[in-house]
Amino acid sequence: MFSSIKILPLIPKHWVEVKKIYEQGLKTGIATFETESPNWEEWNQSHLSICRFVAIQEEKVIGWVALSPVSSRCVYGGVAETSIYIDEKFQGKGIGKMLLSEVIASSEENNYWMLQAGVMPANIGSIKLHESMGFRIVGYREKISKLNDVWMDNIFLERRSKVVGID
Repeated sequence: MFSSIKILPLIPKHWVEVKKIYEQGLKTGIATFETESPNWEEWNQSHLSICRFVAIQEEKVIGWVALSPVSSRCVYGGVAETSIYIDEKFQGKGIGKMLLSEVIASSEENNYWMLQAGVMPANIGSIKLHESMGFRIVGYREKISKLNDVWMDNIFLERRSKVVGID
């Protein structure tokens, strides 16, 4: 299965499929606090132009990962937040590890020393995926945001690079 999967840079032509996978995540109620998917322009503006990838099998996008800046302040220029979504038919098959491996390597090539993720406690698969890739739980954010008028919690994870920002 893995030999037929390609990891490629996420470009505008992938947007329709990327958005479809994101909307699958919206429907679960445990992937994001958002309730609607953005259009390409909004999504593109809110994510870094580098460090964004898709997993493709048989010319179909089956997962994606991208980084967002955590702050506009220059002192946090090497810190980014991960977003990763896998098509529901391909979850639990190692696609997330492939994508996170790629974005970690790319982030370090681009001088990012810290990646962070906020994951809802019910999204155990995402928590385990991040932990398997070197992220550690550093906090629990109680009632950090509302989803459909219900206060929701968030597990805060981070991964410190062992090659960038170590001096």
